[in-house]
Amino acid sequence: MTEKKIAFFSLVVLATISFLFALPRPDAEALCIQSKRANLRQGPGTHFEIKWQVFQYMPFKALRKKGNWYRVQDLDGDIFWVHGKLTTKAYKCAVIKKDKTNLRKGPGTKFAKVDWSPVDKYFSMKVLKIKNNWVKVEDGVGDRAWIYRPLVWIR
Repeated sequence: MTEKKIAFFSLVVLATISFLFALPRPDAEALCIQSKRANLRQGPGTHFEIKWQVFQYMPFKALRKKGNWYRVQDLDGDIFWVHGKLTTKAYKCAVIKKDKTNLRKGPGTKFAKVDWSPVDKYFSMKVLKIKNNWVKVEDGVGDRAWIYRPLVWIR
């Protein structure tokens, strides 16, 4: 082989490998907490310290799986472990990004705030519908509202 052919072949191999590593990993998926509460732990097992307890509909990015446990990342980038039976991939969930966030009766600021608004950071909800830049959500007790899309982290 000539030097040019070797260089070209090396470049093709390098480009192919780079492309494969750039693809999203199949296990890097969105997860929602489906149980009323879930303990987030330091490691994959009940013997690890509980770092945070979250409520139903809290969204996470699943980073990897070890046995029945998922290593997950939250909206702040913090890493935890959660047992798989407490999670679902069946629907999307959203979490509020900052304190004192308003929720409305319809998709726009012309609609009145719901009675239970405003809510604080880490309030989690199930995503029902996305319309333009507004998201229709439902909380853990079944109350529904609309929220401006940039104010929530959806997975």
